Amino acid sequence: MRRSTTISIASKANKFLNLCLLQKGNPVIVPFISRFWGRTFSTKRSSMNLEEEIDLFCKMIQSRPLPSIVDFSKVLSKIAKSKNYDLVISLFHHMEVCGIGHDLYSYNIVINCLCRCSRFVIALSVVGKMMKFGYEPDVVTVSSLINGFCQGNRVFDAIDLVSKMEEMGFRPDVVIYNTIIDGSCKIGLVNDAVELFDRMERDGVRADAVTYNSLVAGLCCSGRWSDAARLMRDMVMRDIVPNVITFTAVIDVFVKEGKFSEAMKLYEEMTRRCVDPDVFTYNSLINGLCMHGRVDEAKQMLDLMVTKGCLPDVVTYNTLINGFCKSKRVDEGTKLFREMAQRGLVGDTITYNTIIQGYFQAGRPDAAQEIFSRMDSRPNIRTYSILLYGLCMNWRVEKALVLFENMQKSEIELDITTYNIVIHGMCKIGNVEDAWDLFRSLSCKGLKPDVVSYTTMISGFCRKRQWDKSDLLYRKMQEDGLLPL
Repeated sequence: MRRSTTISIASKANKFLNLCLLQKGNPVIVPFISRFWGRTFSTKRSSMNLEEEIDLFCKMIQSRPLPSIVDFSKVLSKIAKSKNYDLVISLFHHMEVCGIGHDLYSYNIVINCLCRCSRFVIALSVVGKMMKFGYEPDVVTVSSLINGFCQGNRVFDAIDLVSKMEEMGFRPDVVIYNTIIDGSCKIGLVNDAVELFDRMERDGVRADAVTYNSLVAGLCCSGRWSDAARLMRDMVMRDIVPNVITFTAVIDVFVKEGKFSEAMKLYEEMTRRCVDPDVFTYNSLINGLCMHGRVDEAKQMLDLMVTKGCLPDVVTYNTLINGFCKSKRVDEGTKLFREMAQRGLVGDTITYNTIIQGYFQAGRPDAAQEIFSRMDSRPNIRTYSILLYGLCMNWRVEKALVLFENMQKSEIELDITTYNIVIHGMCKIGNVEDAWDLFRSLSCKGLKPDVVSYTTMISGFCRKRQWDKSDLLYRKMQEDGLLPL
């Protein structure tokens, strides 16, 4: 609706302007022109909508003498801020047709709009035109082009442009370097971003928080965690305060590398520098504590984030519930599940899967099945695999087989893991022949046995002392290029 309205307004503007061109012999005479337009811009501009801006532009085109280019640029700038870039380009063209000369400011406005529309060839031609008229590109011109190239994933064009501008005596500033470094990182060109970082340092352009934040995030995303941590330390040594995203990215890196003490030191540094941790920061730390079995401290971290006004999300609770369940403290995990609901958070499939698995591992299959029956979110294949495996491990194989039969009749797409669980369950209760029938049916179902399938079946034959079958299956496994576990 909004787009169609904008197109309608733009169409109206074009028609009106064309009409103005035809009526050039009957211009509107406005006495005391500078005072009139000055009063118009000072009193009305803040409350004018897009259509009123266009009407104002049309009146300016008709008036005689014409308003200054400064006044026209104010209108173009206001329309550009409303993101109607095509309309600005159209109005800019009408000004040229009407013989209105542009200045550096108006050229920069239209160049920026052209770049926002990814019309880079035309943007560069406008740069060439303005230089013909004696206007040298300034930092705004170059920044618009660089930003446009980077947003269009044309980072190499941006770098090439900077090199050409340097040949003409232009010296890129930290904003331009930051734009290219950020653009490079976003499309995975982290090595190029690091080279640019080194280059700006050599050229005497001091990196700021934006530079470091982009580069640290890029290094983390590309798995270069040690480089990210080194750069973070360098940043802190230079007394440049990282933002919450950078702190969190490196904290998460330390957690994943098992360097939890380093992560906690960085968290303390973060709070010391008055950078408020967000939910992602706390989630990383809680995950680290749970990974090290320190679930009570993880729960304390949850309480701390709440007291600091940072509300936990589903990920926070899922991480904690998983930590308690793995520590065989499933009742406390369930208590967290209830607390989660009290906070208005709805458990997802991961939440339910974690609790169901926790009860099975604790040897409480009835409680696991009760949670499954009360499951609000849609079960996935992982849920059913947990149920099958849990029932089999708790000697409820018959129930597992009933569930498996229902799964086969449903639209659930079963994978090799599901079949392996059932084959294992059948072999566990000595029902090797049925397990063998299921194993042989895998190819008909479009599935290929993996090393777990073979190992489970061979083990089943060995328990029944069916050595010939186990030997033949072992050879078949080798022929399939699989190594025994």
